[in-house]
Amino acid sequence: MDGARPVFIPVILGTPRQGRMSEHVARFVLGEVSKREGVETELIDIRNISIPVTDAGENVKEAKLSETIMRADALVIVVPEYNHGYPGLLKHVLDTNLKEYIHKAVGICGVSAGGFGGTRVIQNLLPVMRELGLVTIFWDGNFSSVQNIFDTSGNLVDQAYIKRIDKFLKELIWMAKVLRYGREKVPLE
Repeated sequence: MDGARPVFIPVILGTPRQGRMSEHVARFVLGEVSKREGVETELIDIRNISIPVTDAGENVKEAKLSETIMRADALVIVVPEYNHGYPGLLKHVLDTNLKEYIHKAVGICGVSAGGFGGTRVIQNLLPVMRELGLVTIFWDGNFSSVQNIFDTSGNLVDQAYIKRIDKFLKELIWMAKVLRYGREKVPLE
């Protein structure tokens, strides 16, 4: 693998809601990814993606999003738990791409106001990730009681999350490198 080319890992903020606490999580994760040597990142906020809801898939594909996903070596999806599930708009946005995801790593950061840290939303997204052709890592980012993790300005107050996200990102970056090598060097027979 060409060591000079950075690994590209966008962070997807998976909810359009106003007052979303998951925005603090996405910005924290984005900041931690950007600290990694040899890694580039950017924030994809689904609130800012203009995709009609009157059709689906290739028919409503947004070119810039597709280009970004195609360039990506891995993704981080930051998603709040909505009554044990994931936001419908996130699913709609994800479904507009398919070939762009194949054999790329994905890590999921679940966000909740309760004590389970988005575990249920992560569990519900895992089969979706597989169907899209993404390869999930075995570490999750669980942000429990998110209202207590950040102050009102979005600054991290619980420093334990730095160590937790470090393990998550090490696994994601490793998997991104391995899968990129495979996509570029190992033919699918």
